[in-house]
Amino acid sequence: MKILIADDHSVVRKGLRMILADTYPLAFIDEVPDGIELLKKVAKEEWTVIISDISMPGRSGVDIIKEIKELAPKTPLLILSGHSPQEYAARTIKSGASAYLTKESAPEELIKAIEHVLTGRKYISPEIAEILAEAYGGDDIDKLPHQHLSNREYEVFKLISSGNGISEVANTLSLSVNTVSTYRARILEKMHLHSNADLIKYAIQYKLI
Repeated sequence: MKILIADDHSVVRKGLRMILADTYPLAFIDEVPDGIELLKKVAKEEWTVIISDISMPGRSGVDIIKEIKELAPKTPLLILSGHSPQEYAARTIKSGASAYLTKESAPEELIKAIEHVLTGRKYISPEIAEILAEAYGGDDIDKLPHQHLSNREYEVFKLISSGNGISEVANTLSLSVNTVSTYRARILEKMHLHSNADLIKYAIQYKLI
């Protein structure tokens, strides 16, 4: 059994390693601190399961899930995130993740999720099931404004609504300032809002930050 851990916090990686080693003493466990190293590892080696954060330096967000699934379509990918399920669960599951857990989850639930995804199925908690039903179960007209955003638009929206300026967003996502400005304009149009302050208010209202 080979397990790959991806998280930019060394304390989190060490904690996960201890939990996993206790349950799978014969497993080979490796770890990486960012999205770029994660993709390199996935491209070079086969893994039994991958456990990854969604917000890391280099490459992050929902788009990296699609890249991982292209490199290793049969490898279960479990997202272990500091973000609430309302923020990313639906998007990550739709993009190919096998499970979405928060870092507040108990170690027992992490192991339960791993055992579940190793059978080839997705691990969907009742809370995630409800979020998925709300996000994708109804008619398109019933979706909330932020649910109409593309994955990249949602990343930009999240960063702006967290108080980041255009230049900061550009640096974080490795995009040009002009590109981020274009995304911002598109986001405001899709969500029928007018300013960064409106985006922040919206994110707070729907508990997205």
